Amino acid sequence: MVPKPLTSPAKAEGRFGKQDFVYEPDDDTYRCPANEKLTRRFASIEKGMMIHVYWTTRCADCALKAQCTTGRERRIRRWEHEAVLDAMEERLRARPEAMLVRKSTVEHAFGTFKGWMGATHFLTKGLKTTAAEMALHVLAYNLKRVIGILGVRPLLAGIRM
Repeated sequence: MVPKPLTSPAKAEGRFGKQDFVYEPDDDTYRCPANEKLTRRFASIEKGMMIHVYWTTRCADCALKAQCTTGRERRIRRWEHEAVLDAMEERLRARPEAMLVRKSTVEHAFGTFKGWMGATHFLTKGLKTTAAEMALHVLAYNLKRVIGILGVRPLLAGIRM
């Protein structure tokens, strides 16, 4: 389970974020905080992903426009497979304790890797070599954990079996 990223700069600037707009899958529209319908206008491919873009022409007369957008209208972008992300978010909402488990297991390991790497990028280039570099980090992390839990002698005894 991974939390859905909040990527809208609008929220950071004090305006409504995408999460304030409700997607209505039955008619493939969004409902804005002013209760207007944003309809799908076009689709484009960005970074290999099909993105649908929604907006309404009613923004100019809206009392909430200043809280929503600095442009002519507020546009909402939706990835064609965003329903998968929405379902994951629902599962996470239904089980808030799952994020605590994730934080205590997965996040710790990745934080450790970043620390070992100097909180920087991979030293290698290309998928194959960065995968190998990451595999070495994971191996070192797991060995260090086993040594911390069992000790060196039981680890060596287990390896010899």
